[in-house]
Amino acid sequence: MHQLDYAIFVAYLLGLLGFGYYHSLNHRNGDDYYLGGRGIKARHVGFSIAATDVGGGFSIGLAGLGFSLGLAGSWLLFTGLLGAWLSAVILIPKVKQLEAQHGLLTYPDLLRRRFGAGVALVAAVISCVGYLGFTGAQMLAGAKLAAATLLAEPATGISNLDLMLWVIGGVTVIYTVFGGLKAVIYTDSVQWLVLLLGLSLFAIPFALNAVGGWVGLRASLPASYFSLSSLSAATAFNWLVTITPVWLVAMTLYQRMFACRDAAAAKRAWYLAGVLEYPLMAFSGVVLGMCARVLLPQMDAEMAVPAMIRDLLPIGITGIVIAAYFSAIMSTADSCLMAASSNLTQDVLNISPHHPRAVRLSMLVTALLGGVAMILASAATQVLDAILYAYGFMVSGLVLPTLAALYWPRVDSFTAMASMLCGGGCAILLMTNPLVLPGPMANLGLDMSVYGLMLSGGVMAAGVTVGHWKRKDKAV
Repeated sequence: MHQLDYAIFVAYLLGLLGFGYYHSLNHRNGDDYYLGGRGIKARHVGFSIAATDVGGGFSIGLAGLGFSLGLAGSWLLFTGLLGAWLSAVILIPKVKQLEAQHGLLTYPDLLRRRFGAGVALVAAVISCVGYLGFTGAQMLAGAKLAAATLLAEPATGISNLDLMLWVIGGVTVIYTVFGGLKAVIYTDSVQWLVLLLGLSLFAIPFALNAVGGWVGLRASLPASYFSLSSLSAATAFNWLVTITPVWLVAMTLYQRMFACRDAAAAKRAWYLAGVLEYPLMAFSGVVLGMCARVLLPQMDAEMAVPAMIRDLLPIGITGIVIAAYFSAIMSTADSCLMAASSNLTQDVLNISPHHPRAVRLSMLVTALLGGVAMILASAATQVLDAILYAYGFMVSGLVLPTLAALYWPRVDSFTAMASMLCGGGCAILLMTNPLVLPGPMANLGLDMSVYGLMLSGGVMAAGVTVGHWKRKDKAV
């Protein structure tokens, strides 16, 4: 990269840090820090949701799918469209009503109201751990982007990837610690627009021109790369079950739901986010990955697109597009870090948002969790795998108890707790030792979240059945 590109990138990072510090001067309490004062407009929230959900992990990971699979990789983000619209219909009206009645602050507050403090505490721990893994995945995406574009050769005794992990992760943590949710949402709105415009106006046209246009791309890749049906049924099912239900339990989304003024504003934000993800971002990401497969076929799938951008774009534009990619990473990492911090601060440590030192304590917790996330990122290798592990853990333990809290009054606290522990425990077991599955089940190629949800649902159904017969015996 040229010195001008480096200057643009550094100016972008310094601007983010300055914006975060500016907002740190206006935090009055925990509501301001974690919920942005509960009055943010729908368009800002919608762009922020899309930026958070897609972010660097899926933008880097999605390009990797385009590199490996072609257009069929775009189905990954169809799960975002489906999840956003489903949650707008079945979740937002109910949750916003409960928020108005009970002053909810976090996702576990929803479970606390129905099942009590014990269930809420376990949900907070699952959410916090899951989001730490998710934050680490975003930092790894940022490190891969920076290592492939900013440093051509190892500059120190450690690898470029490790070096940039600590640099990029450090900037992300500092900005998030100071800025709080309002800074996160407002910058997400701008960052998403910059990313989408950078890809559509610069990266995609230059990449297609380099491969000879769409005709050259079709001539250079197998026919399967241009078929939307070339995805295996098992992979499609895994994405559907692992990613779509996250929209029902994601702390990042509950924070934005509570940040909206009312249910109507929240619905508009969710519908907007779904369209931004699919088709806009979905096809932009996979087409870039396909071009990278032609131009850099020997590279790591998730690092090929950043390297292609570095080599193809003219001076000045390269810095803007790299900054845009990094902005997507920041958009997800900061939101996930805020979610984990809120879970630990408000749900586990029970620090009131109106405590006189709530903001400072929240900043301290955010900084500590950011350090843990960087350590987790250093142990991962593939961005998309890390994201799906974090998603699978949260989905397995939290989805069914959440639906029960809203729509299944026969589920009691003990059953909800058992379902949560069994589902999350199953995910951890399969994550660390997939060989525990019997042979026929292991050969199906299904994700751990599928088995986690099956076990969670079975435990819940058993608990409801036992409770029903107990009530019937007492009546007799």
